[in-house]
Amino acid sequence: MNPLPGWRAAFRIARRDAARAKGRSALVVAMIALPVLGVTAADLTYRSALPTKAEELTAELGSADARFAATSMGPVKLHQMPDGINWSAPEGAPDPTPEEQAKPVDVPATFPEGSRYLTERSLPAAVTTRHGIADTAITELRISDPMMRGRIELTDGSYPRKKSEIAATSDFVKSAGLSIGDRVTVRGPEQTYTLTGTVELPADLRADALYALPGSVIAPWQKSADRDKTILPPQPSDPKWLVKGPAGAGVTWQDILAANKRGVVVVSRQVALDPPPDSEVPMASMSSGYSTETETTAAVLTVAAMAVLEIVLLAGPAFAVGARRSRRQLGLVGSCGGSRGQVRAVVLAGGAVLGGVGALAGVGAGFGLTALFRPMIEDYTGNRFGELTVRPWEILAIAVLGLVTGVLAALAPAIVAGRQSVLESLTGRRGTRRSSRVLPVIGVIALTAGTGVAVYGGVAGDTAFVAGGSVLAELGVLGCIPVIVGFLGRLGRRLPLTPRIALRDAARNRGRTAPAVAAVMAAVAGSVAIATYTSSHAVEQEYDFVPNMTPGTVALAASDIGADAELPRSRAAVEQNYPVSGRPADFGRVWAGSDCSVYYEEENGCGTLELVKPTGKGHACALKGKGARELALRLSADEHKRMMNSPACMDENYTMVAFGTGDHKIVIGGADVLDTYVKLDDPAAAKALAEGVPVLLNPAYAERGEVTLKAAHIYNDRDKKNRARHPGKARTTTDRMKVYVAPDRFAATPGIRMIMPQRTAERLGLHVEEYGSFYALGRDATDAEEQAAHAALDRAGNRAYLMSSNEIFRTQDDTILLILALFAGVVTLGAAAITTGLSKADAEADLTTLSAVGAPPGVRRSLSGFQCLVVALTGVLLGTAAGLVPAVALRLTDLRAALAEMREDPMQSAYTPIVMPWETVGLLALVVPVLAGLLAAALTSSRLTLARRAG
Repeated sequence: MNPLPGWRAAFRIARRDAARAKGRSALVVAMIALPVLGVTAADLTYRSALPTKAEELTAELGSADARFAATSMGPVKLHQMPDGINWSAPEGAPDPTPEEQAKPVDVPATFPEGSRYLTERSLPAAVTTRHGIADTAITELRISDPMMRGRIELTDGSYPRKKSEIAATSDFVKSAGLSIGDRVTVRGPEQTYTLTGTVELPADLRADALYALPGSVIAPWQKSADRDKTILPPQPSDPKWLVKGPAGAGVTWQDILAANKRGVVVVSRQVALDPPPDSEVPMASMSSGYSTETETTAAVLTVAAMAVLEIVLLAGPAFAVGARRSRRQLGLVGSCGGSRGQVRAVVLAGGAVLGGVGALAGVGAGFGLTALFRPMIEDYTGNRFGELTVRPWEILAIAVLGLVTGVLAALAPAIVAGRQSVLESLTGRRGTRRSSRVLPVIGVIALTAGTGVAVYGGVAGDTAFVAGGSVLAELGVLGCIPVIVGFLGRLGRRLPLTPRIALRDAARNRGRTAPAVAAVMAAVAGSVAIATYTSSHAVEQEYDFVPNMTPGTVALAASDIGADAELPRSRAAVEQNYPVSGRPADFGRVWAGSDCSVYYEEENGCGTLELVKPTGKGHACALKGKGARELALRLSADEHKRMMNSPACMDENYTMVAFGTGDHKIVIGGADVLDTYVKLDDPAAAKALAEGVPVLLNPAYAERGEVTLKAAHIYNDRDKKNRARHPGKARTTTDRMKVYVAPDRFAATPGIRMIMPQRTAERLGLHVEEYGSFYALGRDATDAEEQAAHAALDRAGNRAYLMSSNEIFRTQDDTILLILALFAGVVTLGAAAITTGLSKADAEADLTTLSAVGAPPGVRRSLSGFQCLVVALTGVLLGTAAGLVPAVALRLTDLRAALAEMREDPMQSAYTPIVMPWETVGLLALVVPVLAGLLAAALTSSRLTLARRAG
């Protein structure tokens, strides 16, 4: 028997039913289309933002055929790979002599005959801005040449045509406050140029650079430096040549081999896109090669599986609404001789129809929104799309996924519809069915087993087990939801009328409540899992970050020895232009013998100063030296963290030397340094400094409240002034002195180990010099303030510079967490809305009864609000718990890798925290459910229409 006629009728009924119930159909289509839209847009954005090899070459070469460059080896033969990135001397060839390396390479002589070329050189420079002075890079390159199209594009004004003109990237112009026509001066040679236009680099929209014609910056600067020795000469990069080969020929592999014989490395578009066989590449035998193919990770598969599950859970209740509202129609199909299979086919056909429409709408909307928001996406990613890259098979797979998901979402309602008797369907009676007692037991077993598998995968470092266990655990929670919903009905005994009815209604109608709760749980679980992992990773990065200065401070330091006479003017420049607060804390540097900052050329030609670290427990770091690896094998991550943060190990892995201190890290200062920079508010420490007692910030260097200071007083014969004061042989002194020991936490103070009063240093025969000042900042400085301060320091003689805190690199963690919270919130609202609509369809008889016994009109509003609140809050709480399983398991995987690295190198951090994103969880657990309830109440009509009770 041919089943096609039956399915044809089922599709015709489904299509007409979808057209008749436009609101419900639109809801289902939206639930299917939204995820399809997101996946389509993500696929298009990812494929378009990920540059192809051709686009990478355009970003590097423009429309040129190749880039030629000499190496540091001189004009000697070399071998290279076709990509032009890897190159080396031929195997077995002797290293070039210094004379060979010094010989110039005639690069233009290696160009194919009939080629045209451009030269390119860059150099760092300080230039004037509207606010002051900014550091940037200047590139000498004729960017107006058609060869540069695709690499550099004009956005406003015109290209430089004269040697007195210059162009800048849009990002630099914005930060510098410049406009087209403004004058820009290169500091040092004081060369002035007119800004004629702004440009952008499509591959790097955040580039900060200036462009001038070849010969307009470097050569005049060098001439100025040759005439005036006070001007530092330019520091340009090695030249590069961008070459356009003969028409139709390009730059071939044979051209590259010929250039390699003369010591020139070539990046050729033609060769990189169509490389020669390995048999023609001399370096191929020396290269091990590598694969650029990436495997689909378990995490991606998990996300895809959970996305399908989420769409099914979201759309399933909507199909249940349709099946319930079409009970009489389905009953008529059965009364006319239709089998249960044909009744199921009608519901499944509805899933296919709406799934297909949703898939097409989602794909179309994904294309449209990607094109509409393309400029915004490009600004966010920092590069222009070469073209909108479409992978037809991927888009088709996404559309098929939406179609299949629609059918799967209709599967459970179809089975329920097929089980109903014809009489119940025609009369509208729902009948009663007991909840399954097996499903919760299976759910508990799946939850326990899934959690165990995920944790095992985390400990063993197997992401496949993590993914599989996480999915299994979430499915286990899904199986337990009907029991949890049933338990909710018992909580309403002492509650007011409408919340009591809402809870009991949810428990009585688990068939519609459980899927909606599950949909919310699925969305929240994914968001919480990603948010927890992201938050934990951010805290780990923050822990591993080593600041160069105390956050919220800035230091003014002398740039030249003996420049202390200019410090008052430099301080004024900072205080007038930088957002500092309070008074400056002046500090100085200290040394023994002749100053190594001046007399560093001869071996043993200057003195040394050392703060001696005692040996033994509490002083020596057990994670370094003999027995460290054996100890690391026995340590947990927390134990290792405590040892790494102890004063004994604080300076062993990495120490930041600044403020003119050298390795001893002793600065000359007073109590104001403690307050402004160290952030040590201790009257006893301030009193000790006033009495001439040094303050030690790292207790590991103290023994019974004293430190050992070892000084080698070596004076250089060229140090006439100090040599005359200290004639005779060099001497070494070892002094024990009392110190005030600060708490352990101050051992991590960047750049300072001990603060010594000036009179104490002079008493010990040490030399002291004023070196700078610390300032506390009221807020972060803007670009304009930094440029103004730079310019003011330049006017003050340019004999001091500012050191600012290197903040932790900016990440998109906060944005990611916000997007996840918004996504989960939207899904929660949608699922709650579906449940409210289904509840309204089911509860008309109950509402009629309430109105008949005198319930006020507002009951309908409040009941809808509490029904929404129940679904949203239950789903959010369950989703939060379910989302912790994959997050914790993945962090355990990271912990395993970190412990392996730590045991290989005991000074490596193994800190792998698990941090809850409380802001995201709070937004989901408190704000979203309340918002869902309020919206449901606001959008529900309070008018009651009395009707005869069915029955």
